[in-house]
Amino acid sequence: MAKRRTKIVATLGPASDNAVAIEKLILAGLDVARLNFSHGSADSHREKAQLVRSLAAKHGRFVGIMGDLQGPKIRIARFINQAVQLVQGQRFTLSTTHPADAGNQDIVAVEYPPLIEACHPGDELLLDDGKIVLEVTQVHADCVETTVINAGELSNNKGINRRGGGISAPSLTDKDKDDIKLAAELQLDYIAVSFPRYGRDIQQARELIQAAGSDAWIIAKIERAEAVADDDALDDIISVSDGVMVARGDLGVEVGDARLVGIQKRIIQHARRLNKIVITATQMMESMTHSPVPTRAEVSDVANAVLDYTDAVMLSGESATGQYPVEAITAMARICVGAEAEPTSGLSKHRIGETFTRCDDTIALSAMYAANHYPGIKAIISLSESGRTPLIMSRIKSTVPIFCFTRHPATQQRAALFRGVYSMNFDANQFTTDEVATAAMKHLSAQQAVQSGDWIILTKGAIDQPSGTNSMHILQIP
Repeated sequence: MAKRRTKIVATLGPASDNAVAIEKLILAGLDVARLNFSHGSADSHREKAQLVRSLAAKHGRFVGIMGDLQGPKIRIARFINQAVQLVQGQRFTLSTTHPADAGNQDIVAVEYPPLIEACHPGDELLLDDGKIVLEVTQVHADCVETTVINAGELSNNKGINRRGGGISAPSLTDKDKDDIKLAAELQLDYIAVSFPRYGRDIQQARELIQAAGSDAWIIAKIERAEAVADDDALDDIISVSDGVMVARGDLGVEVGDARLVGIQKRIIQHARRLNKIVITATQMMESMTHSPVPTRAEVSDVANAVLDYTDAVMLSGESATGQYPVEAITAMARICVGAEAEPTSGLSKHRIGETFTRCDDTIALSAMYAANHYPGIKAIISLSESGRTPLIMSRIKSTVPIFCFTRHPATQQRAALFRGVYSMNFDANQFTTDEVATAAMKHLSAQQAVQSGDWIILTKGAIDQPSGTNSMHILQIP
């Protein structure tokens, strides 16, 4: 089978939080494990992170770990009987003064007082990812009165959105700040920031992450209508992040399902143009929570994201609480490989006609141009300290594998999320400038990634002066 280029992120949870389950996920193709800080204790996250690291090392795999901050999701409080059944047309009140544990058929507490100021008669409030729809009829000093439009069961702690967006809390909560410190302690590779509205929200998160002693890359979760209001708003967030996640749950609720696919494509396009990672997430294989096989629609959904050149596709409940987490990863991997077999997945016009502003970008993009136009090239070796050069390479559509040769574990694990990039443990500093190319080719050959007579491209910087990639060589495997 062809080597899969699109990476797989999977959430760890009750169905996948022990050594046996995590090992099966890694062997099935897991590239990045997601720790959802909305659930679970700090100790449970410590245990899962340690298992991922040790089991990946056992199998010679580089698996990244992402910590996903809960963020300021606006929620209702709790019901006396855990849930109520709302009926179409009934009145239902959201109150800031009602007791938090005393919700009933007619009223429930809201744990975010500014909600009152944000609501106006005629607004539609969407609860539980849009399953329940309430129309605002009156707004008072301490409550919002509504009429139920879409009925159904409403249970504890469900999130609230407004159609069209506009209800936003500060981007980072006190819990998020504590979880950033935990992520730094666990040396996580990525931290996902929930519900950012502006680029300054990401910059605030970066300051806190760095102050905690972490060099984790930031993934901005695009899930607010404000974040996709126009191209400038979207680019404001993408440009200060290291990558983005198309978080289709809350985003779909706020912008409406009819617009979601077009916006997803726009986010992927903008992220790649700005040389950032992009993950497509939420309900990609939802039926596999209870079924061992995906639906045709889910197959199309995953394949569509792959053909749009997302770096990764993500599993949430399917791997965290589902009955078939290993089967979900296996199916997703199979779909990715199938979509990547289409000829269009290897054709790129990225940055054609643009002026390059950095030496390492110029080398990276020149290497990809050569690889895509010289049929003899079977692989690219990028000697890299930070992983930036293989990241830039991976923005170009290609069928040629990119191998990130690095001595740094953080870079090895981080590159696990880059599309078409595969990490290899290699310390270029052990060799002289004249020796390093031969040593790198021997190392790649030993992994059976190339054969004698194959041509490869090797990019590197000055070995004794790690100041960025500044040279490219086309070489033949002896």
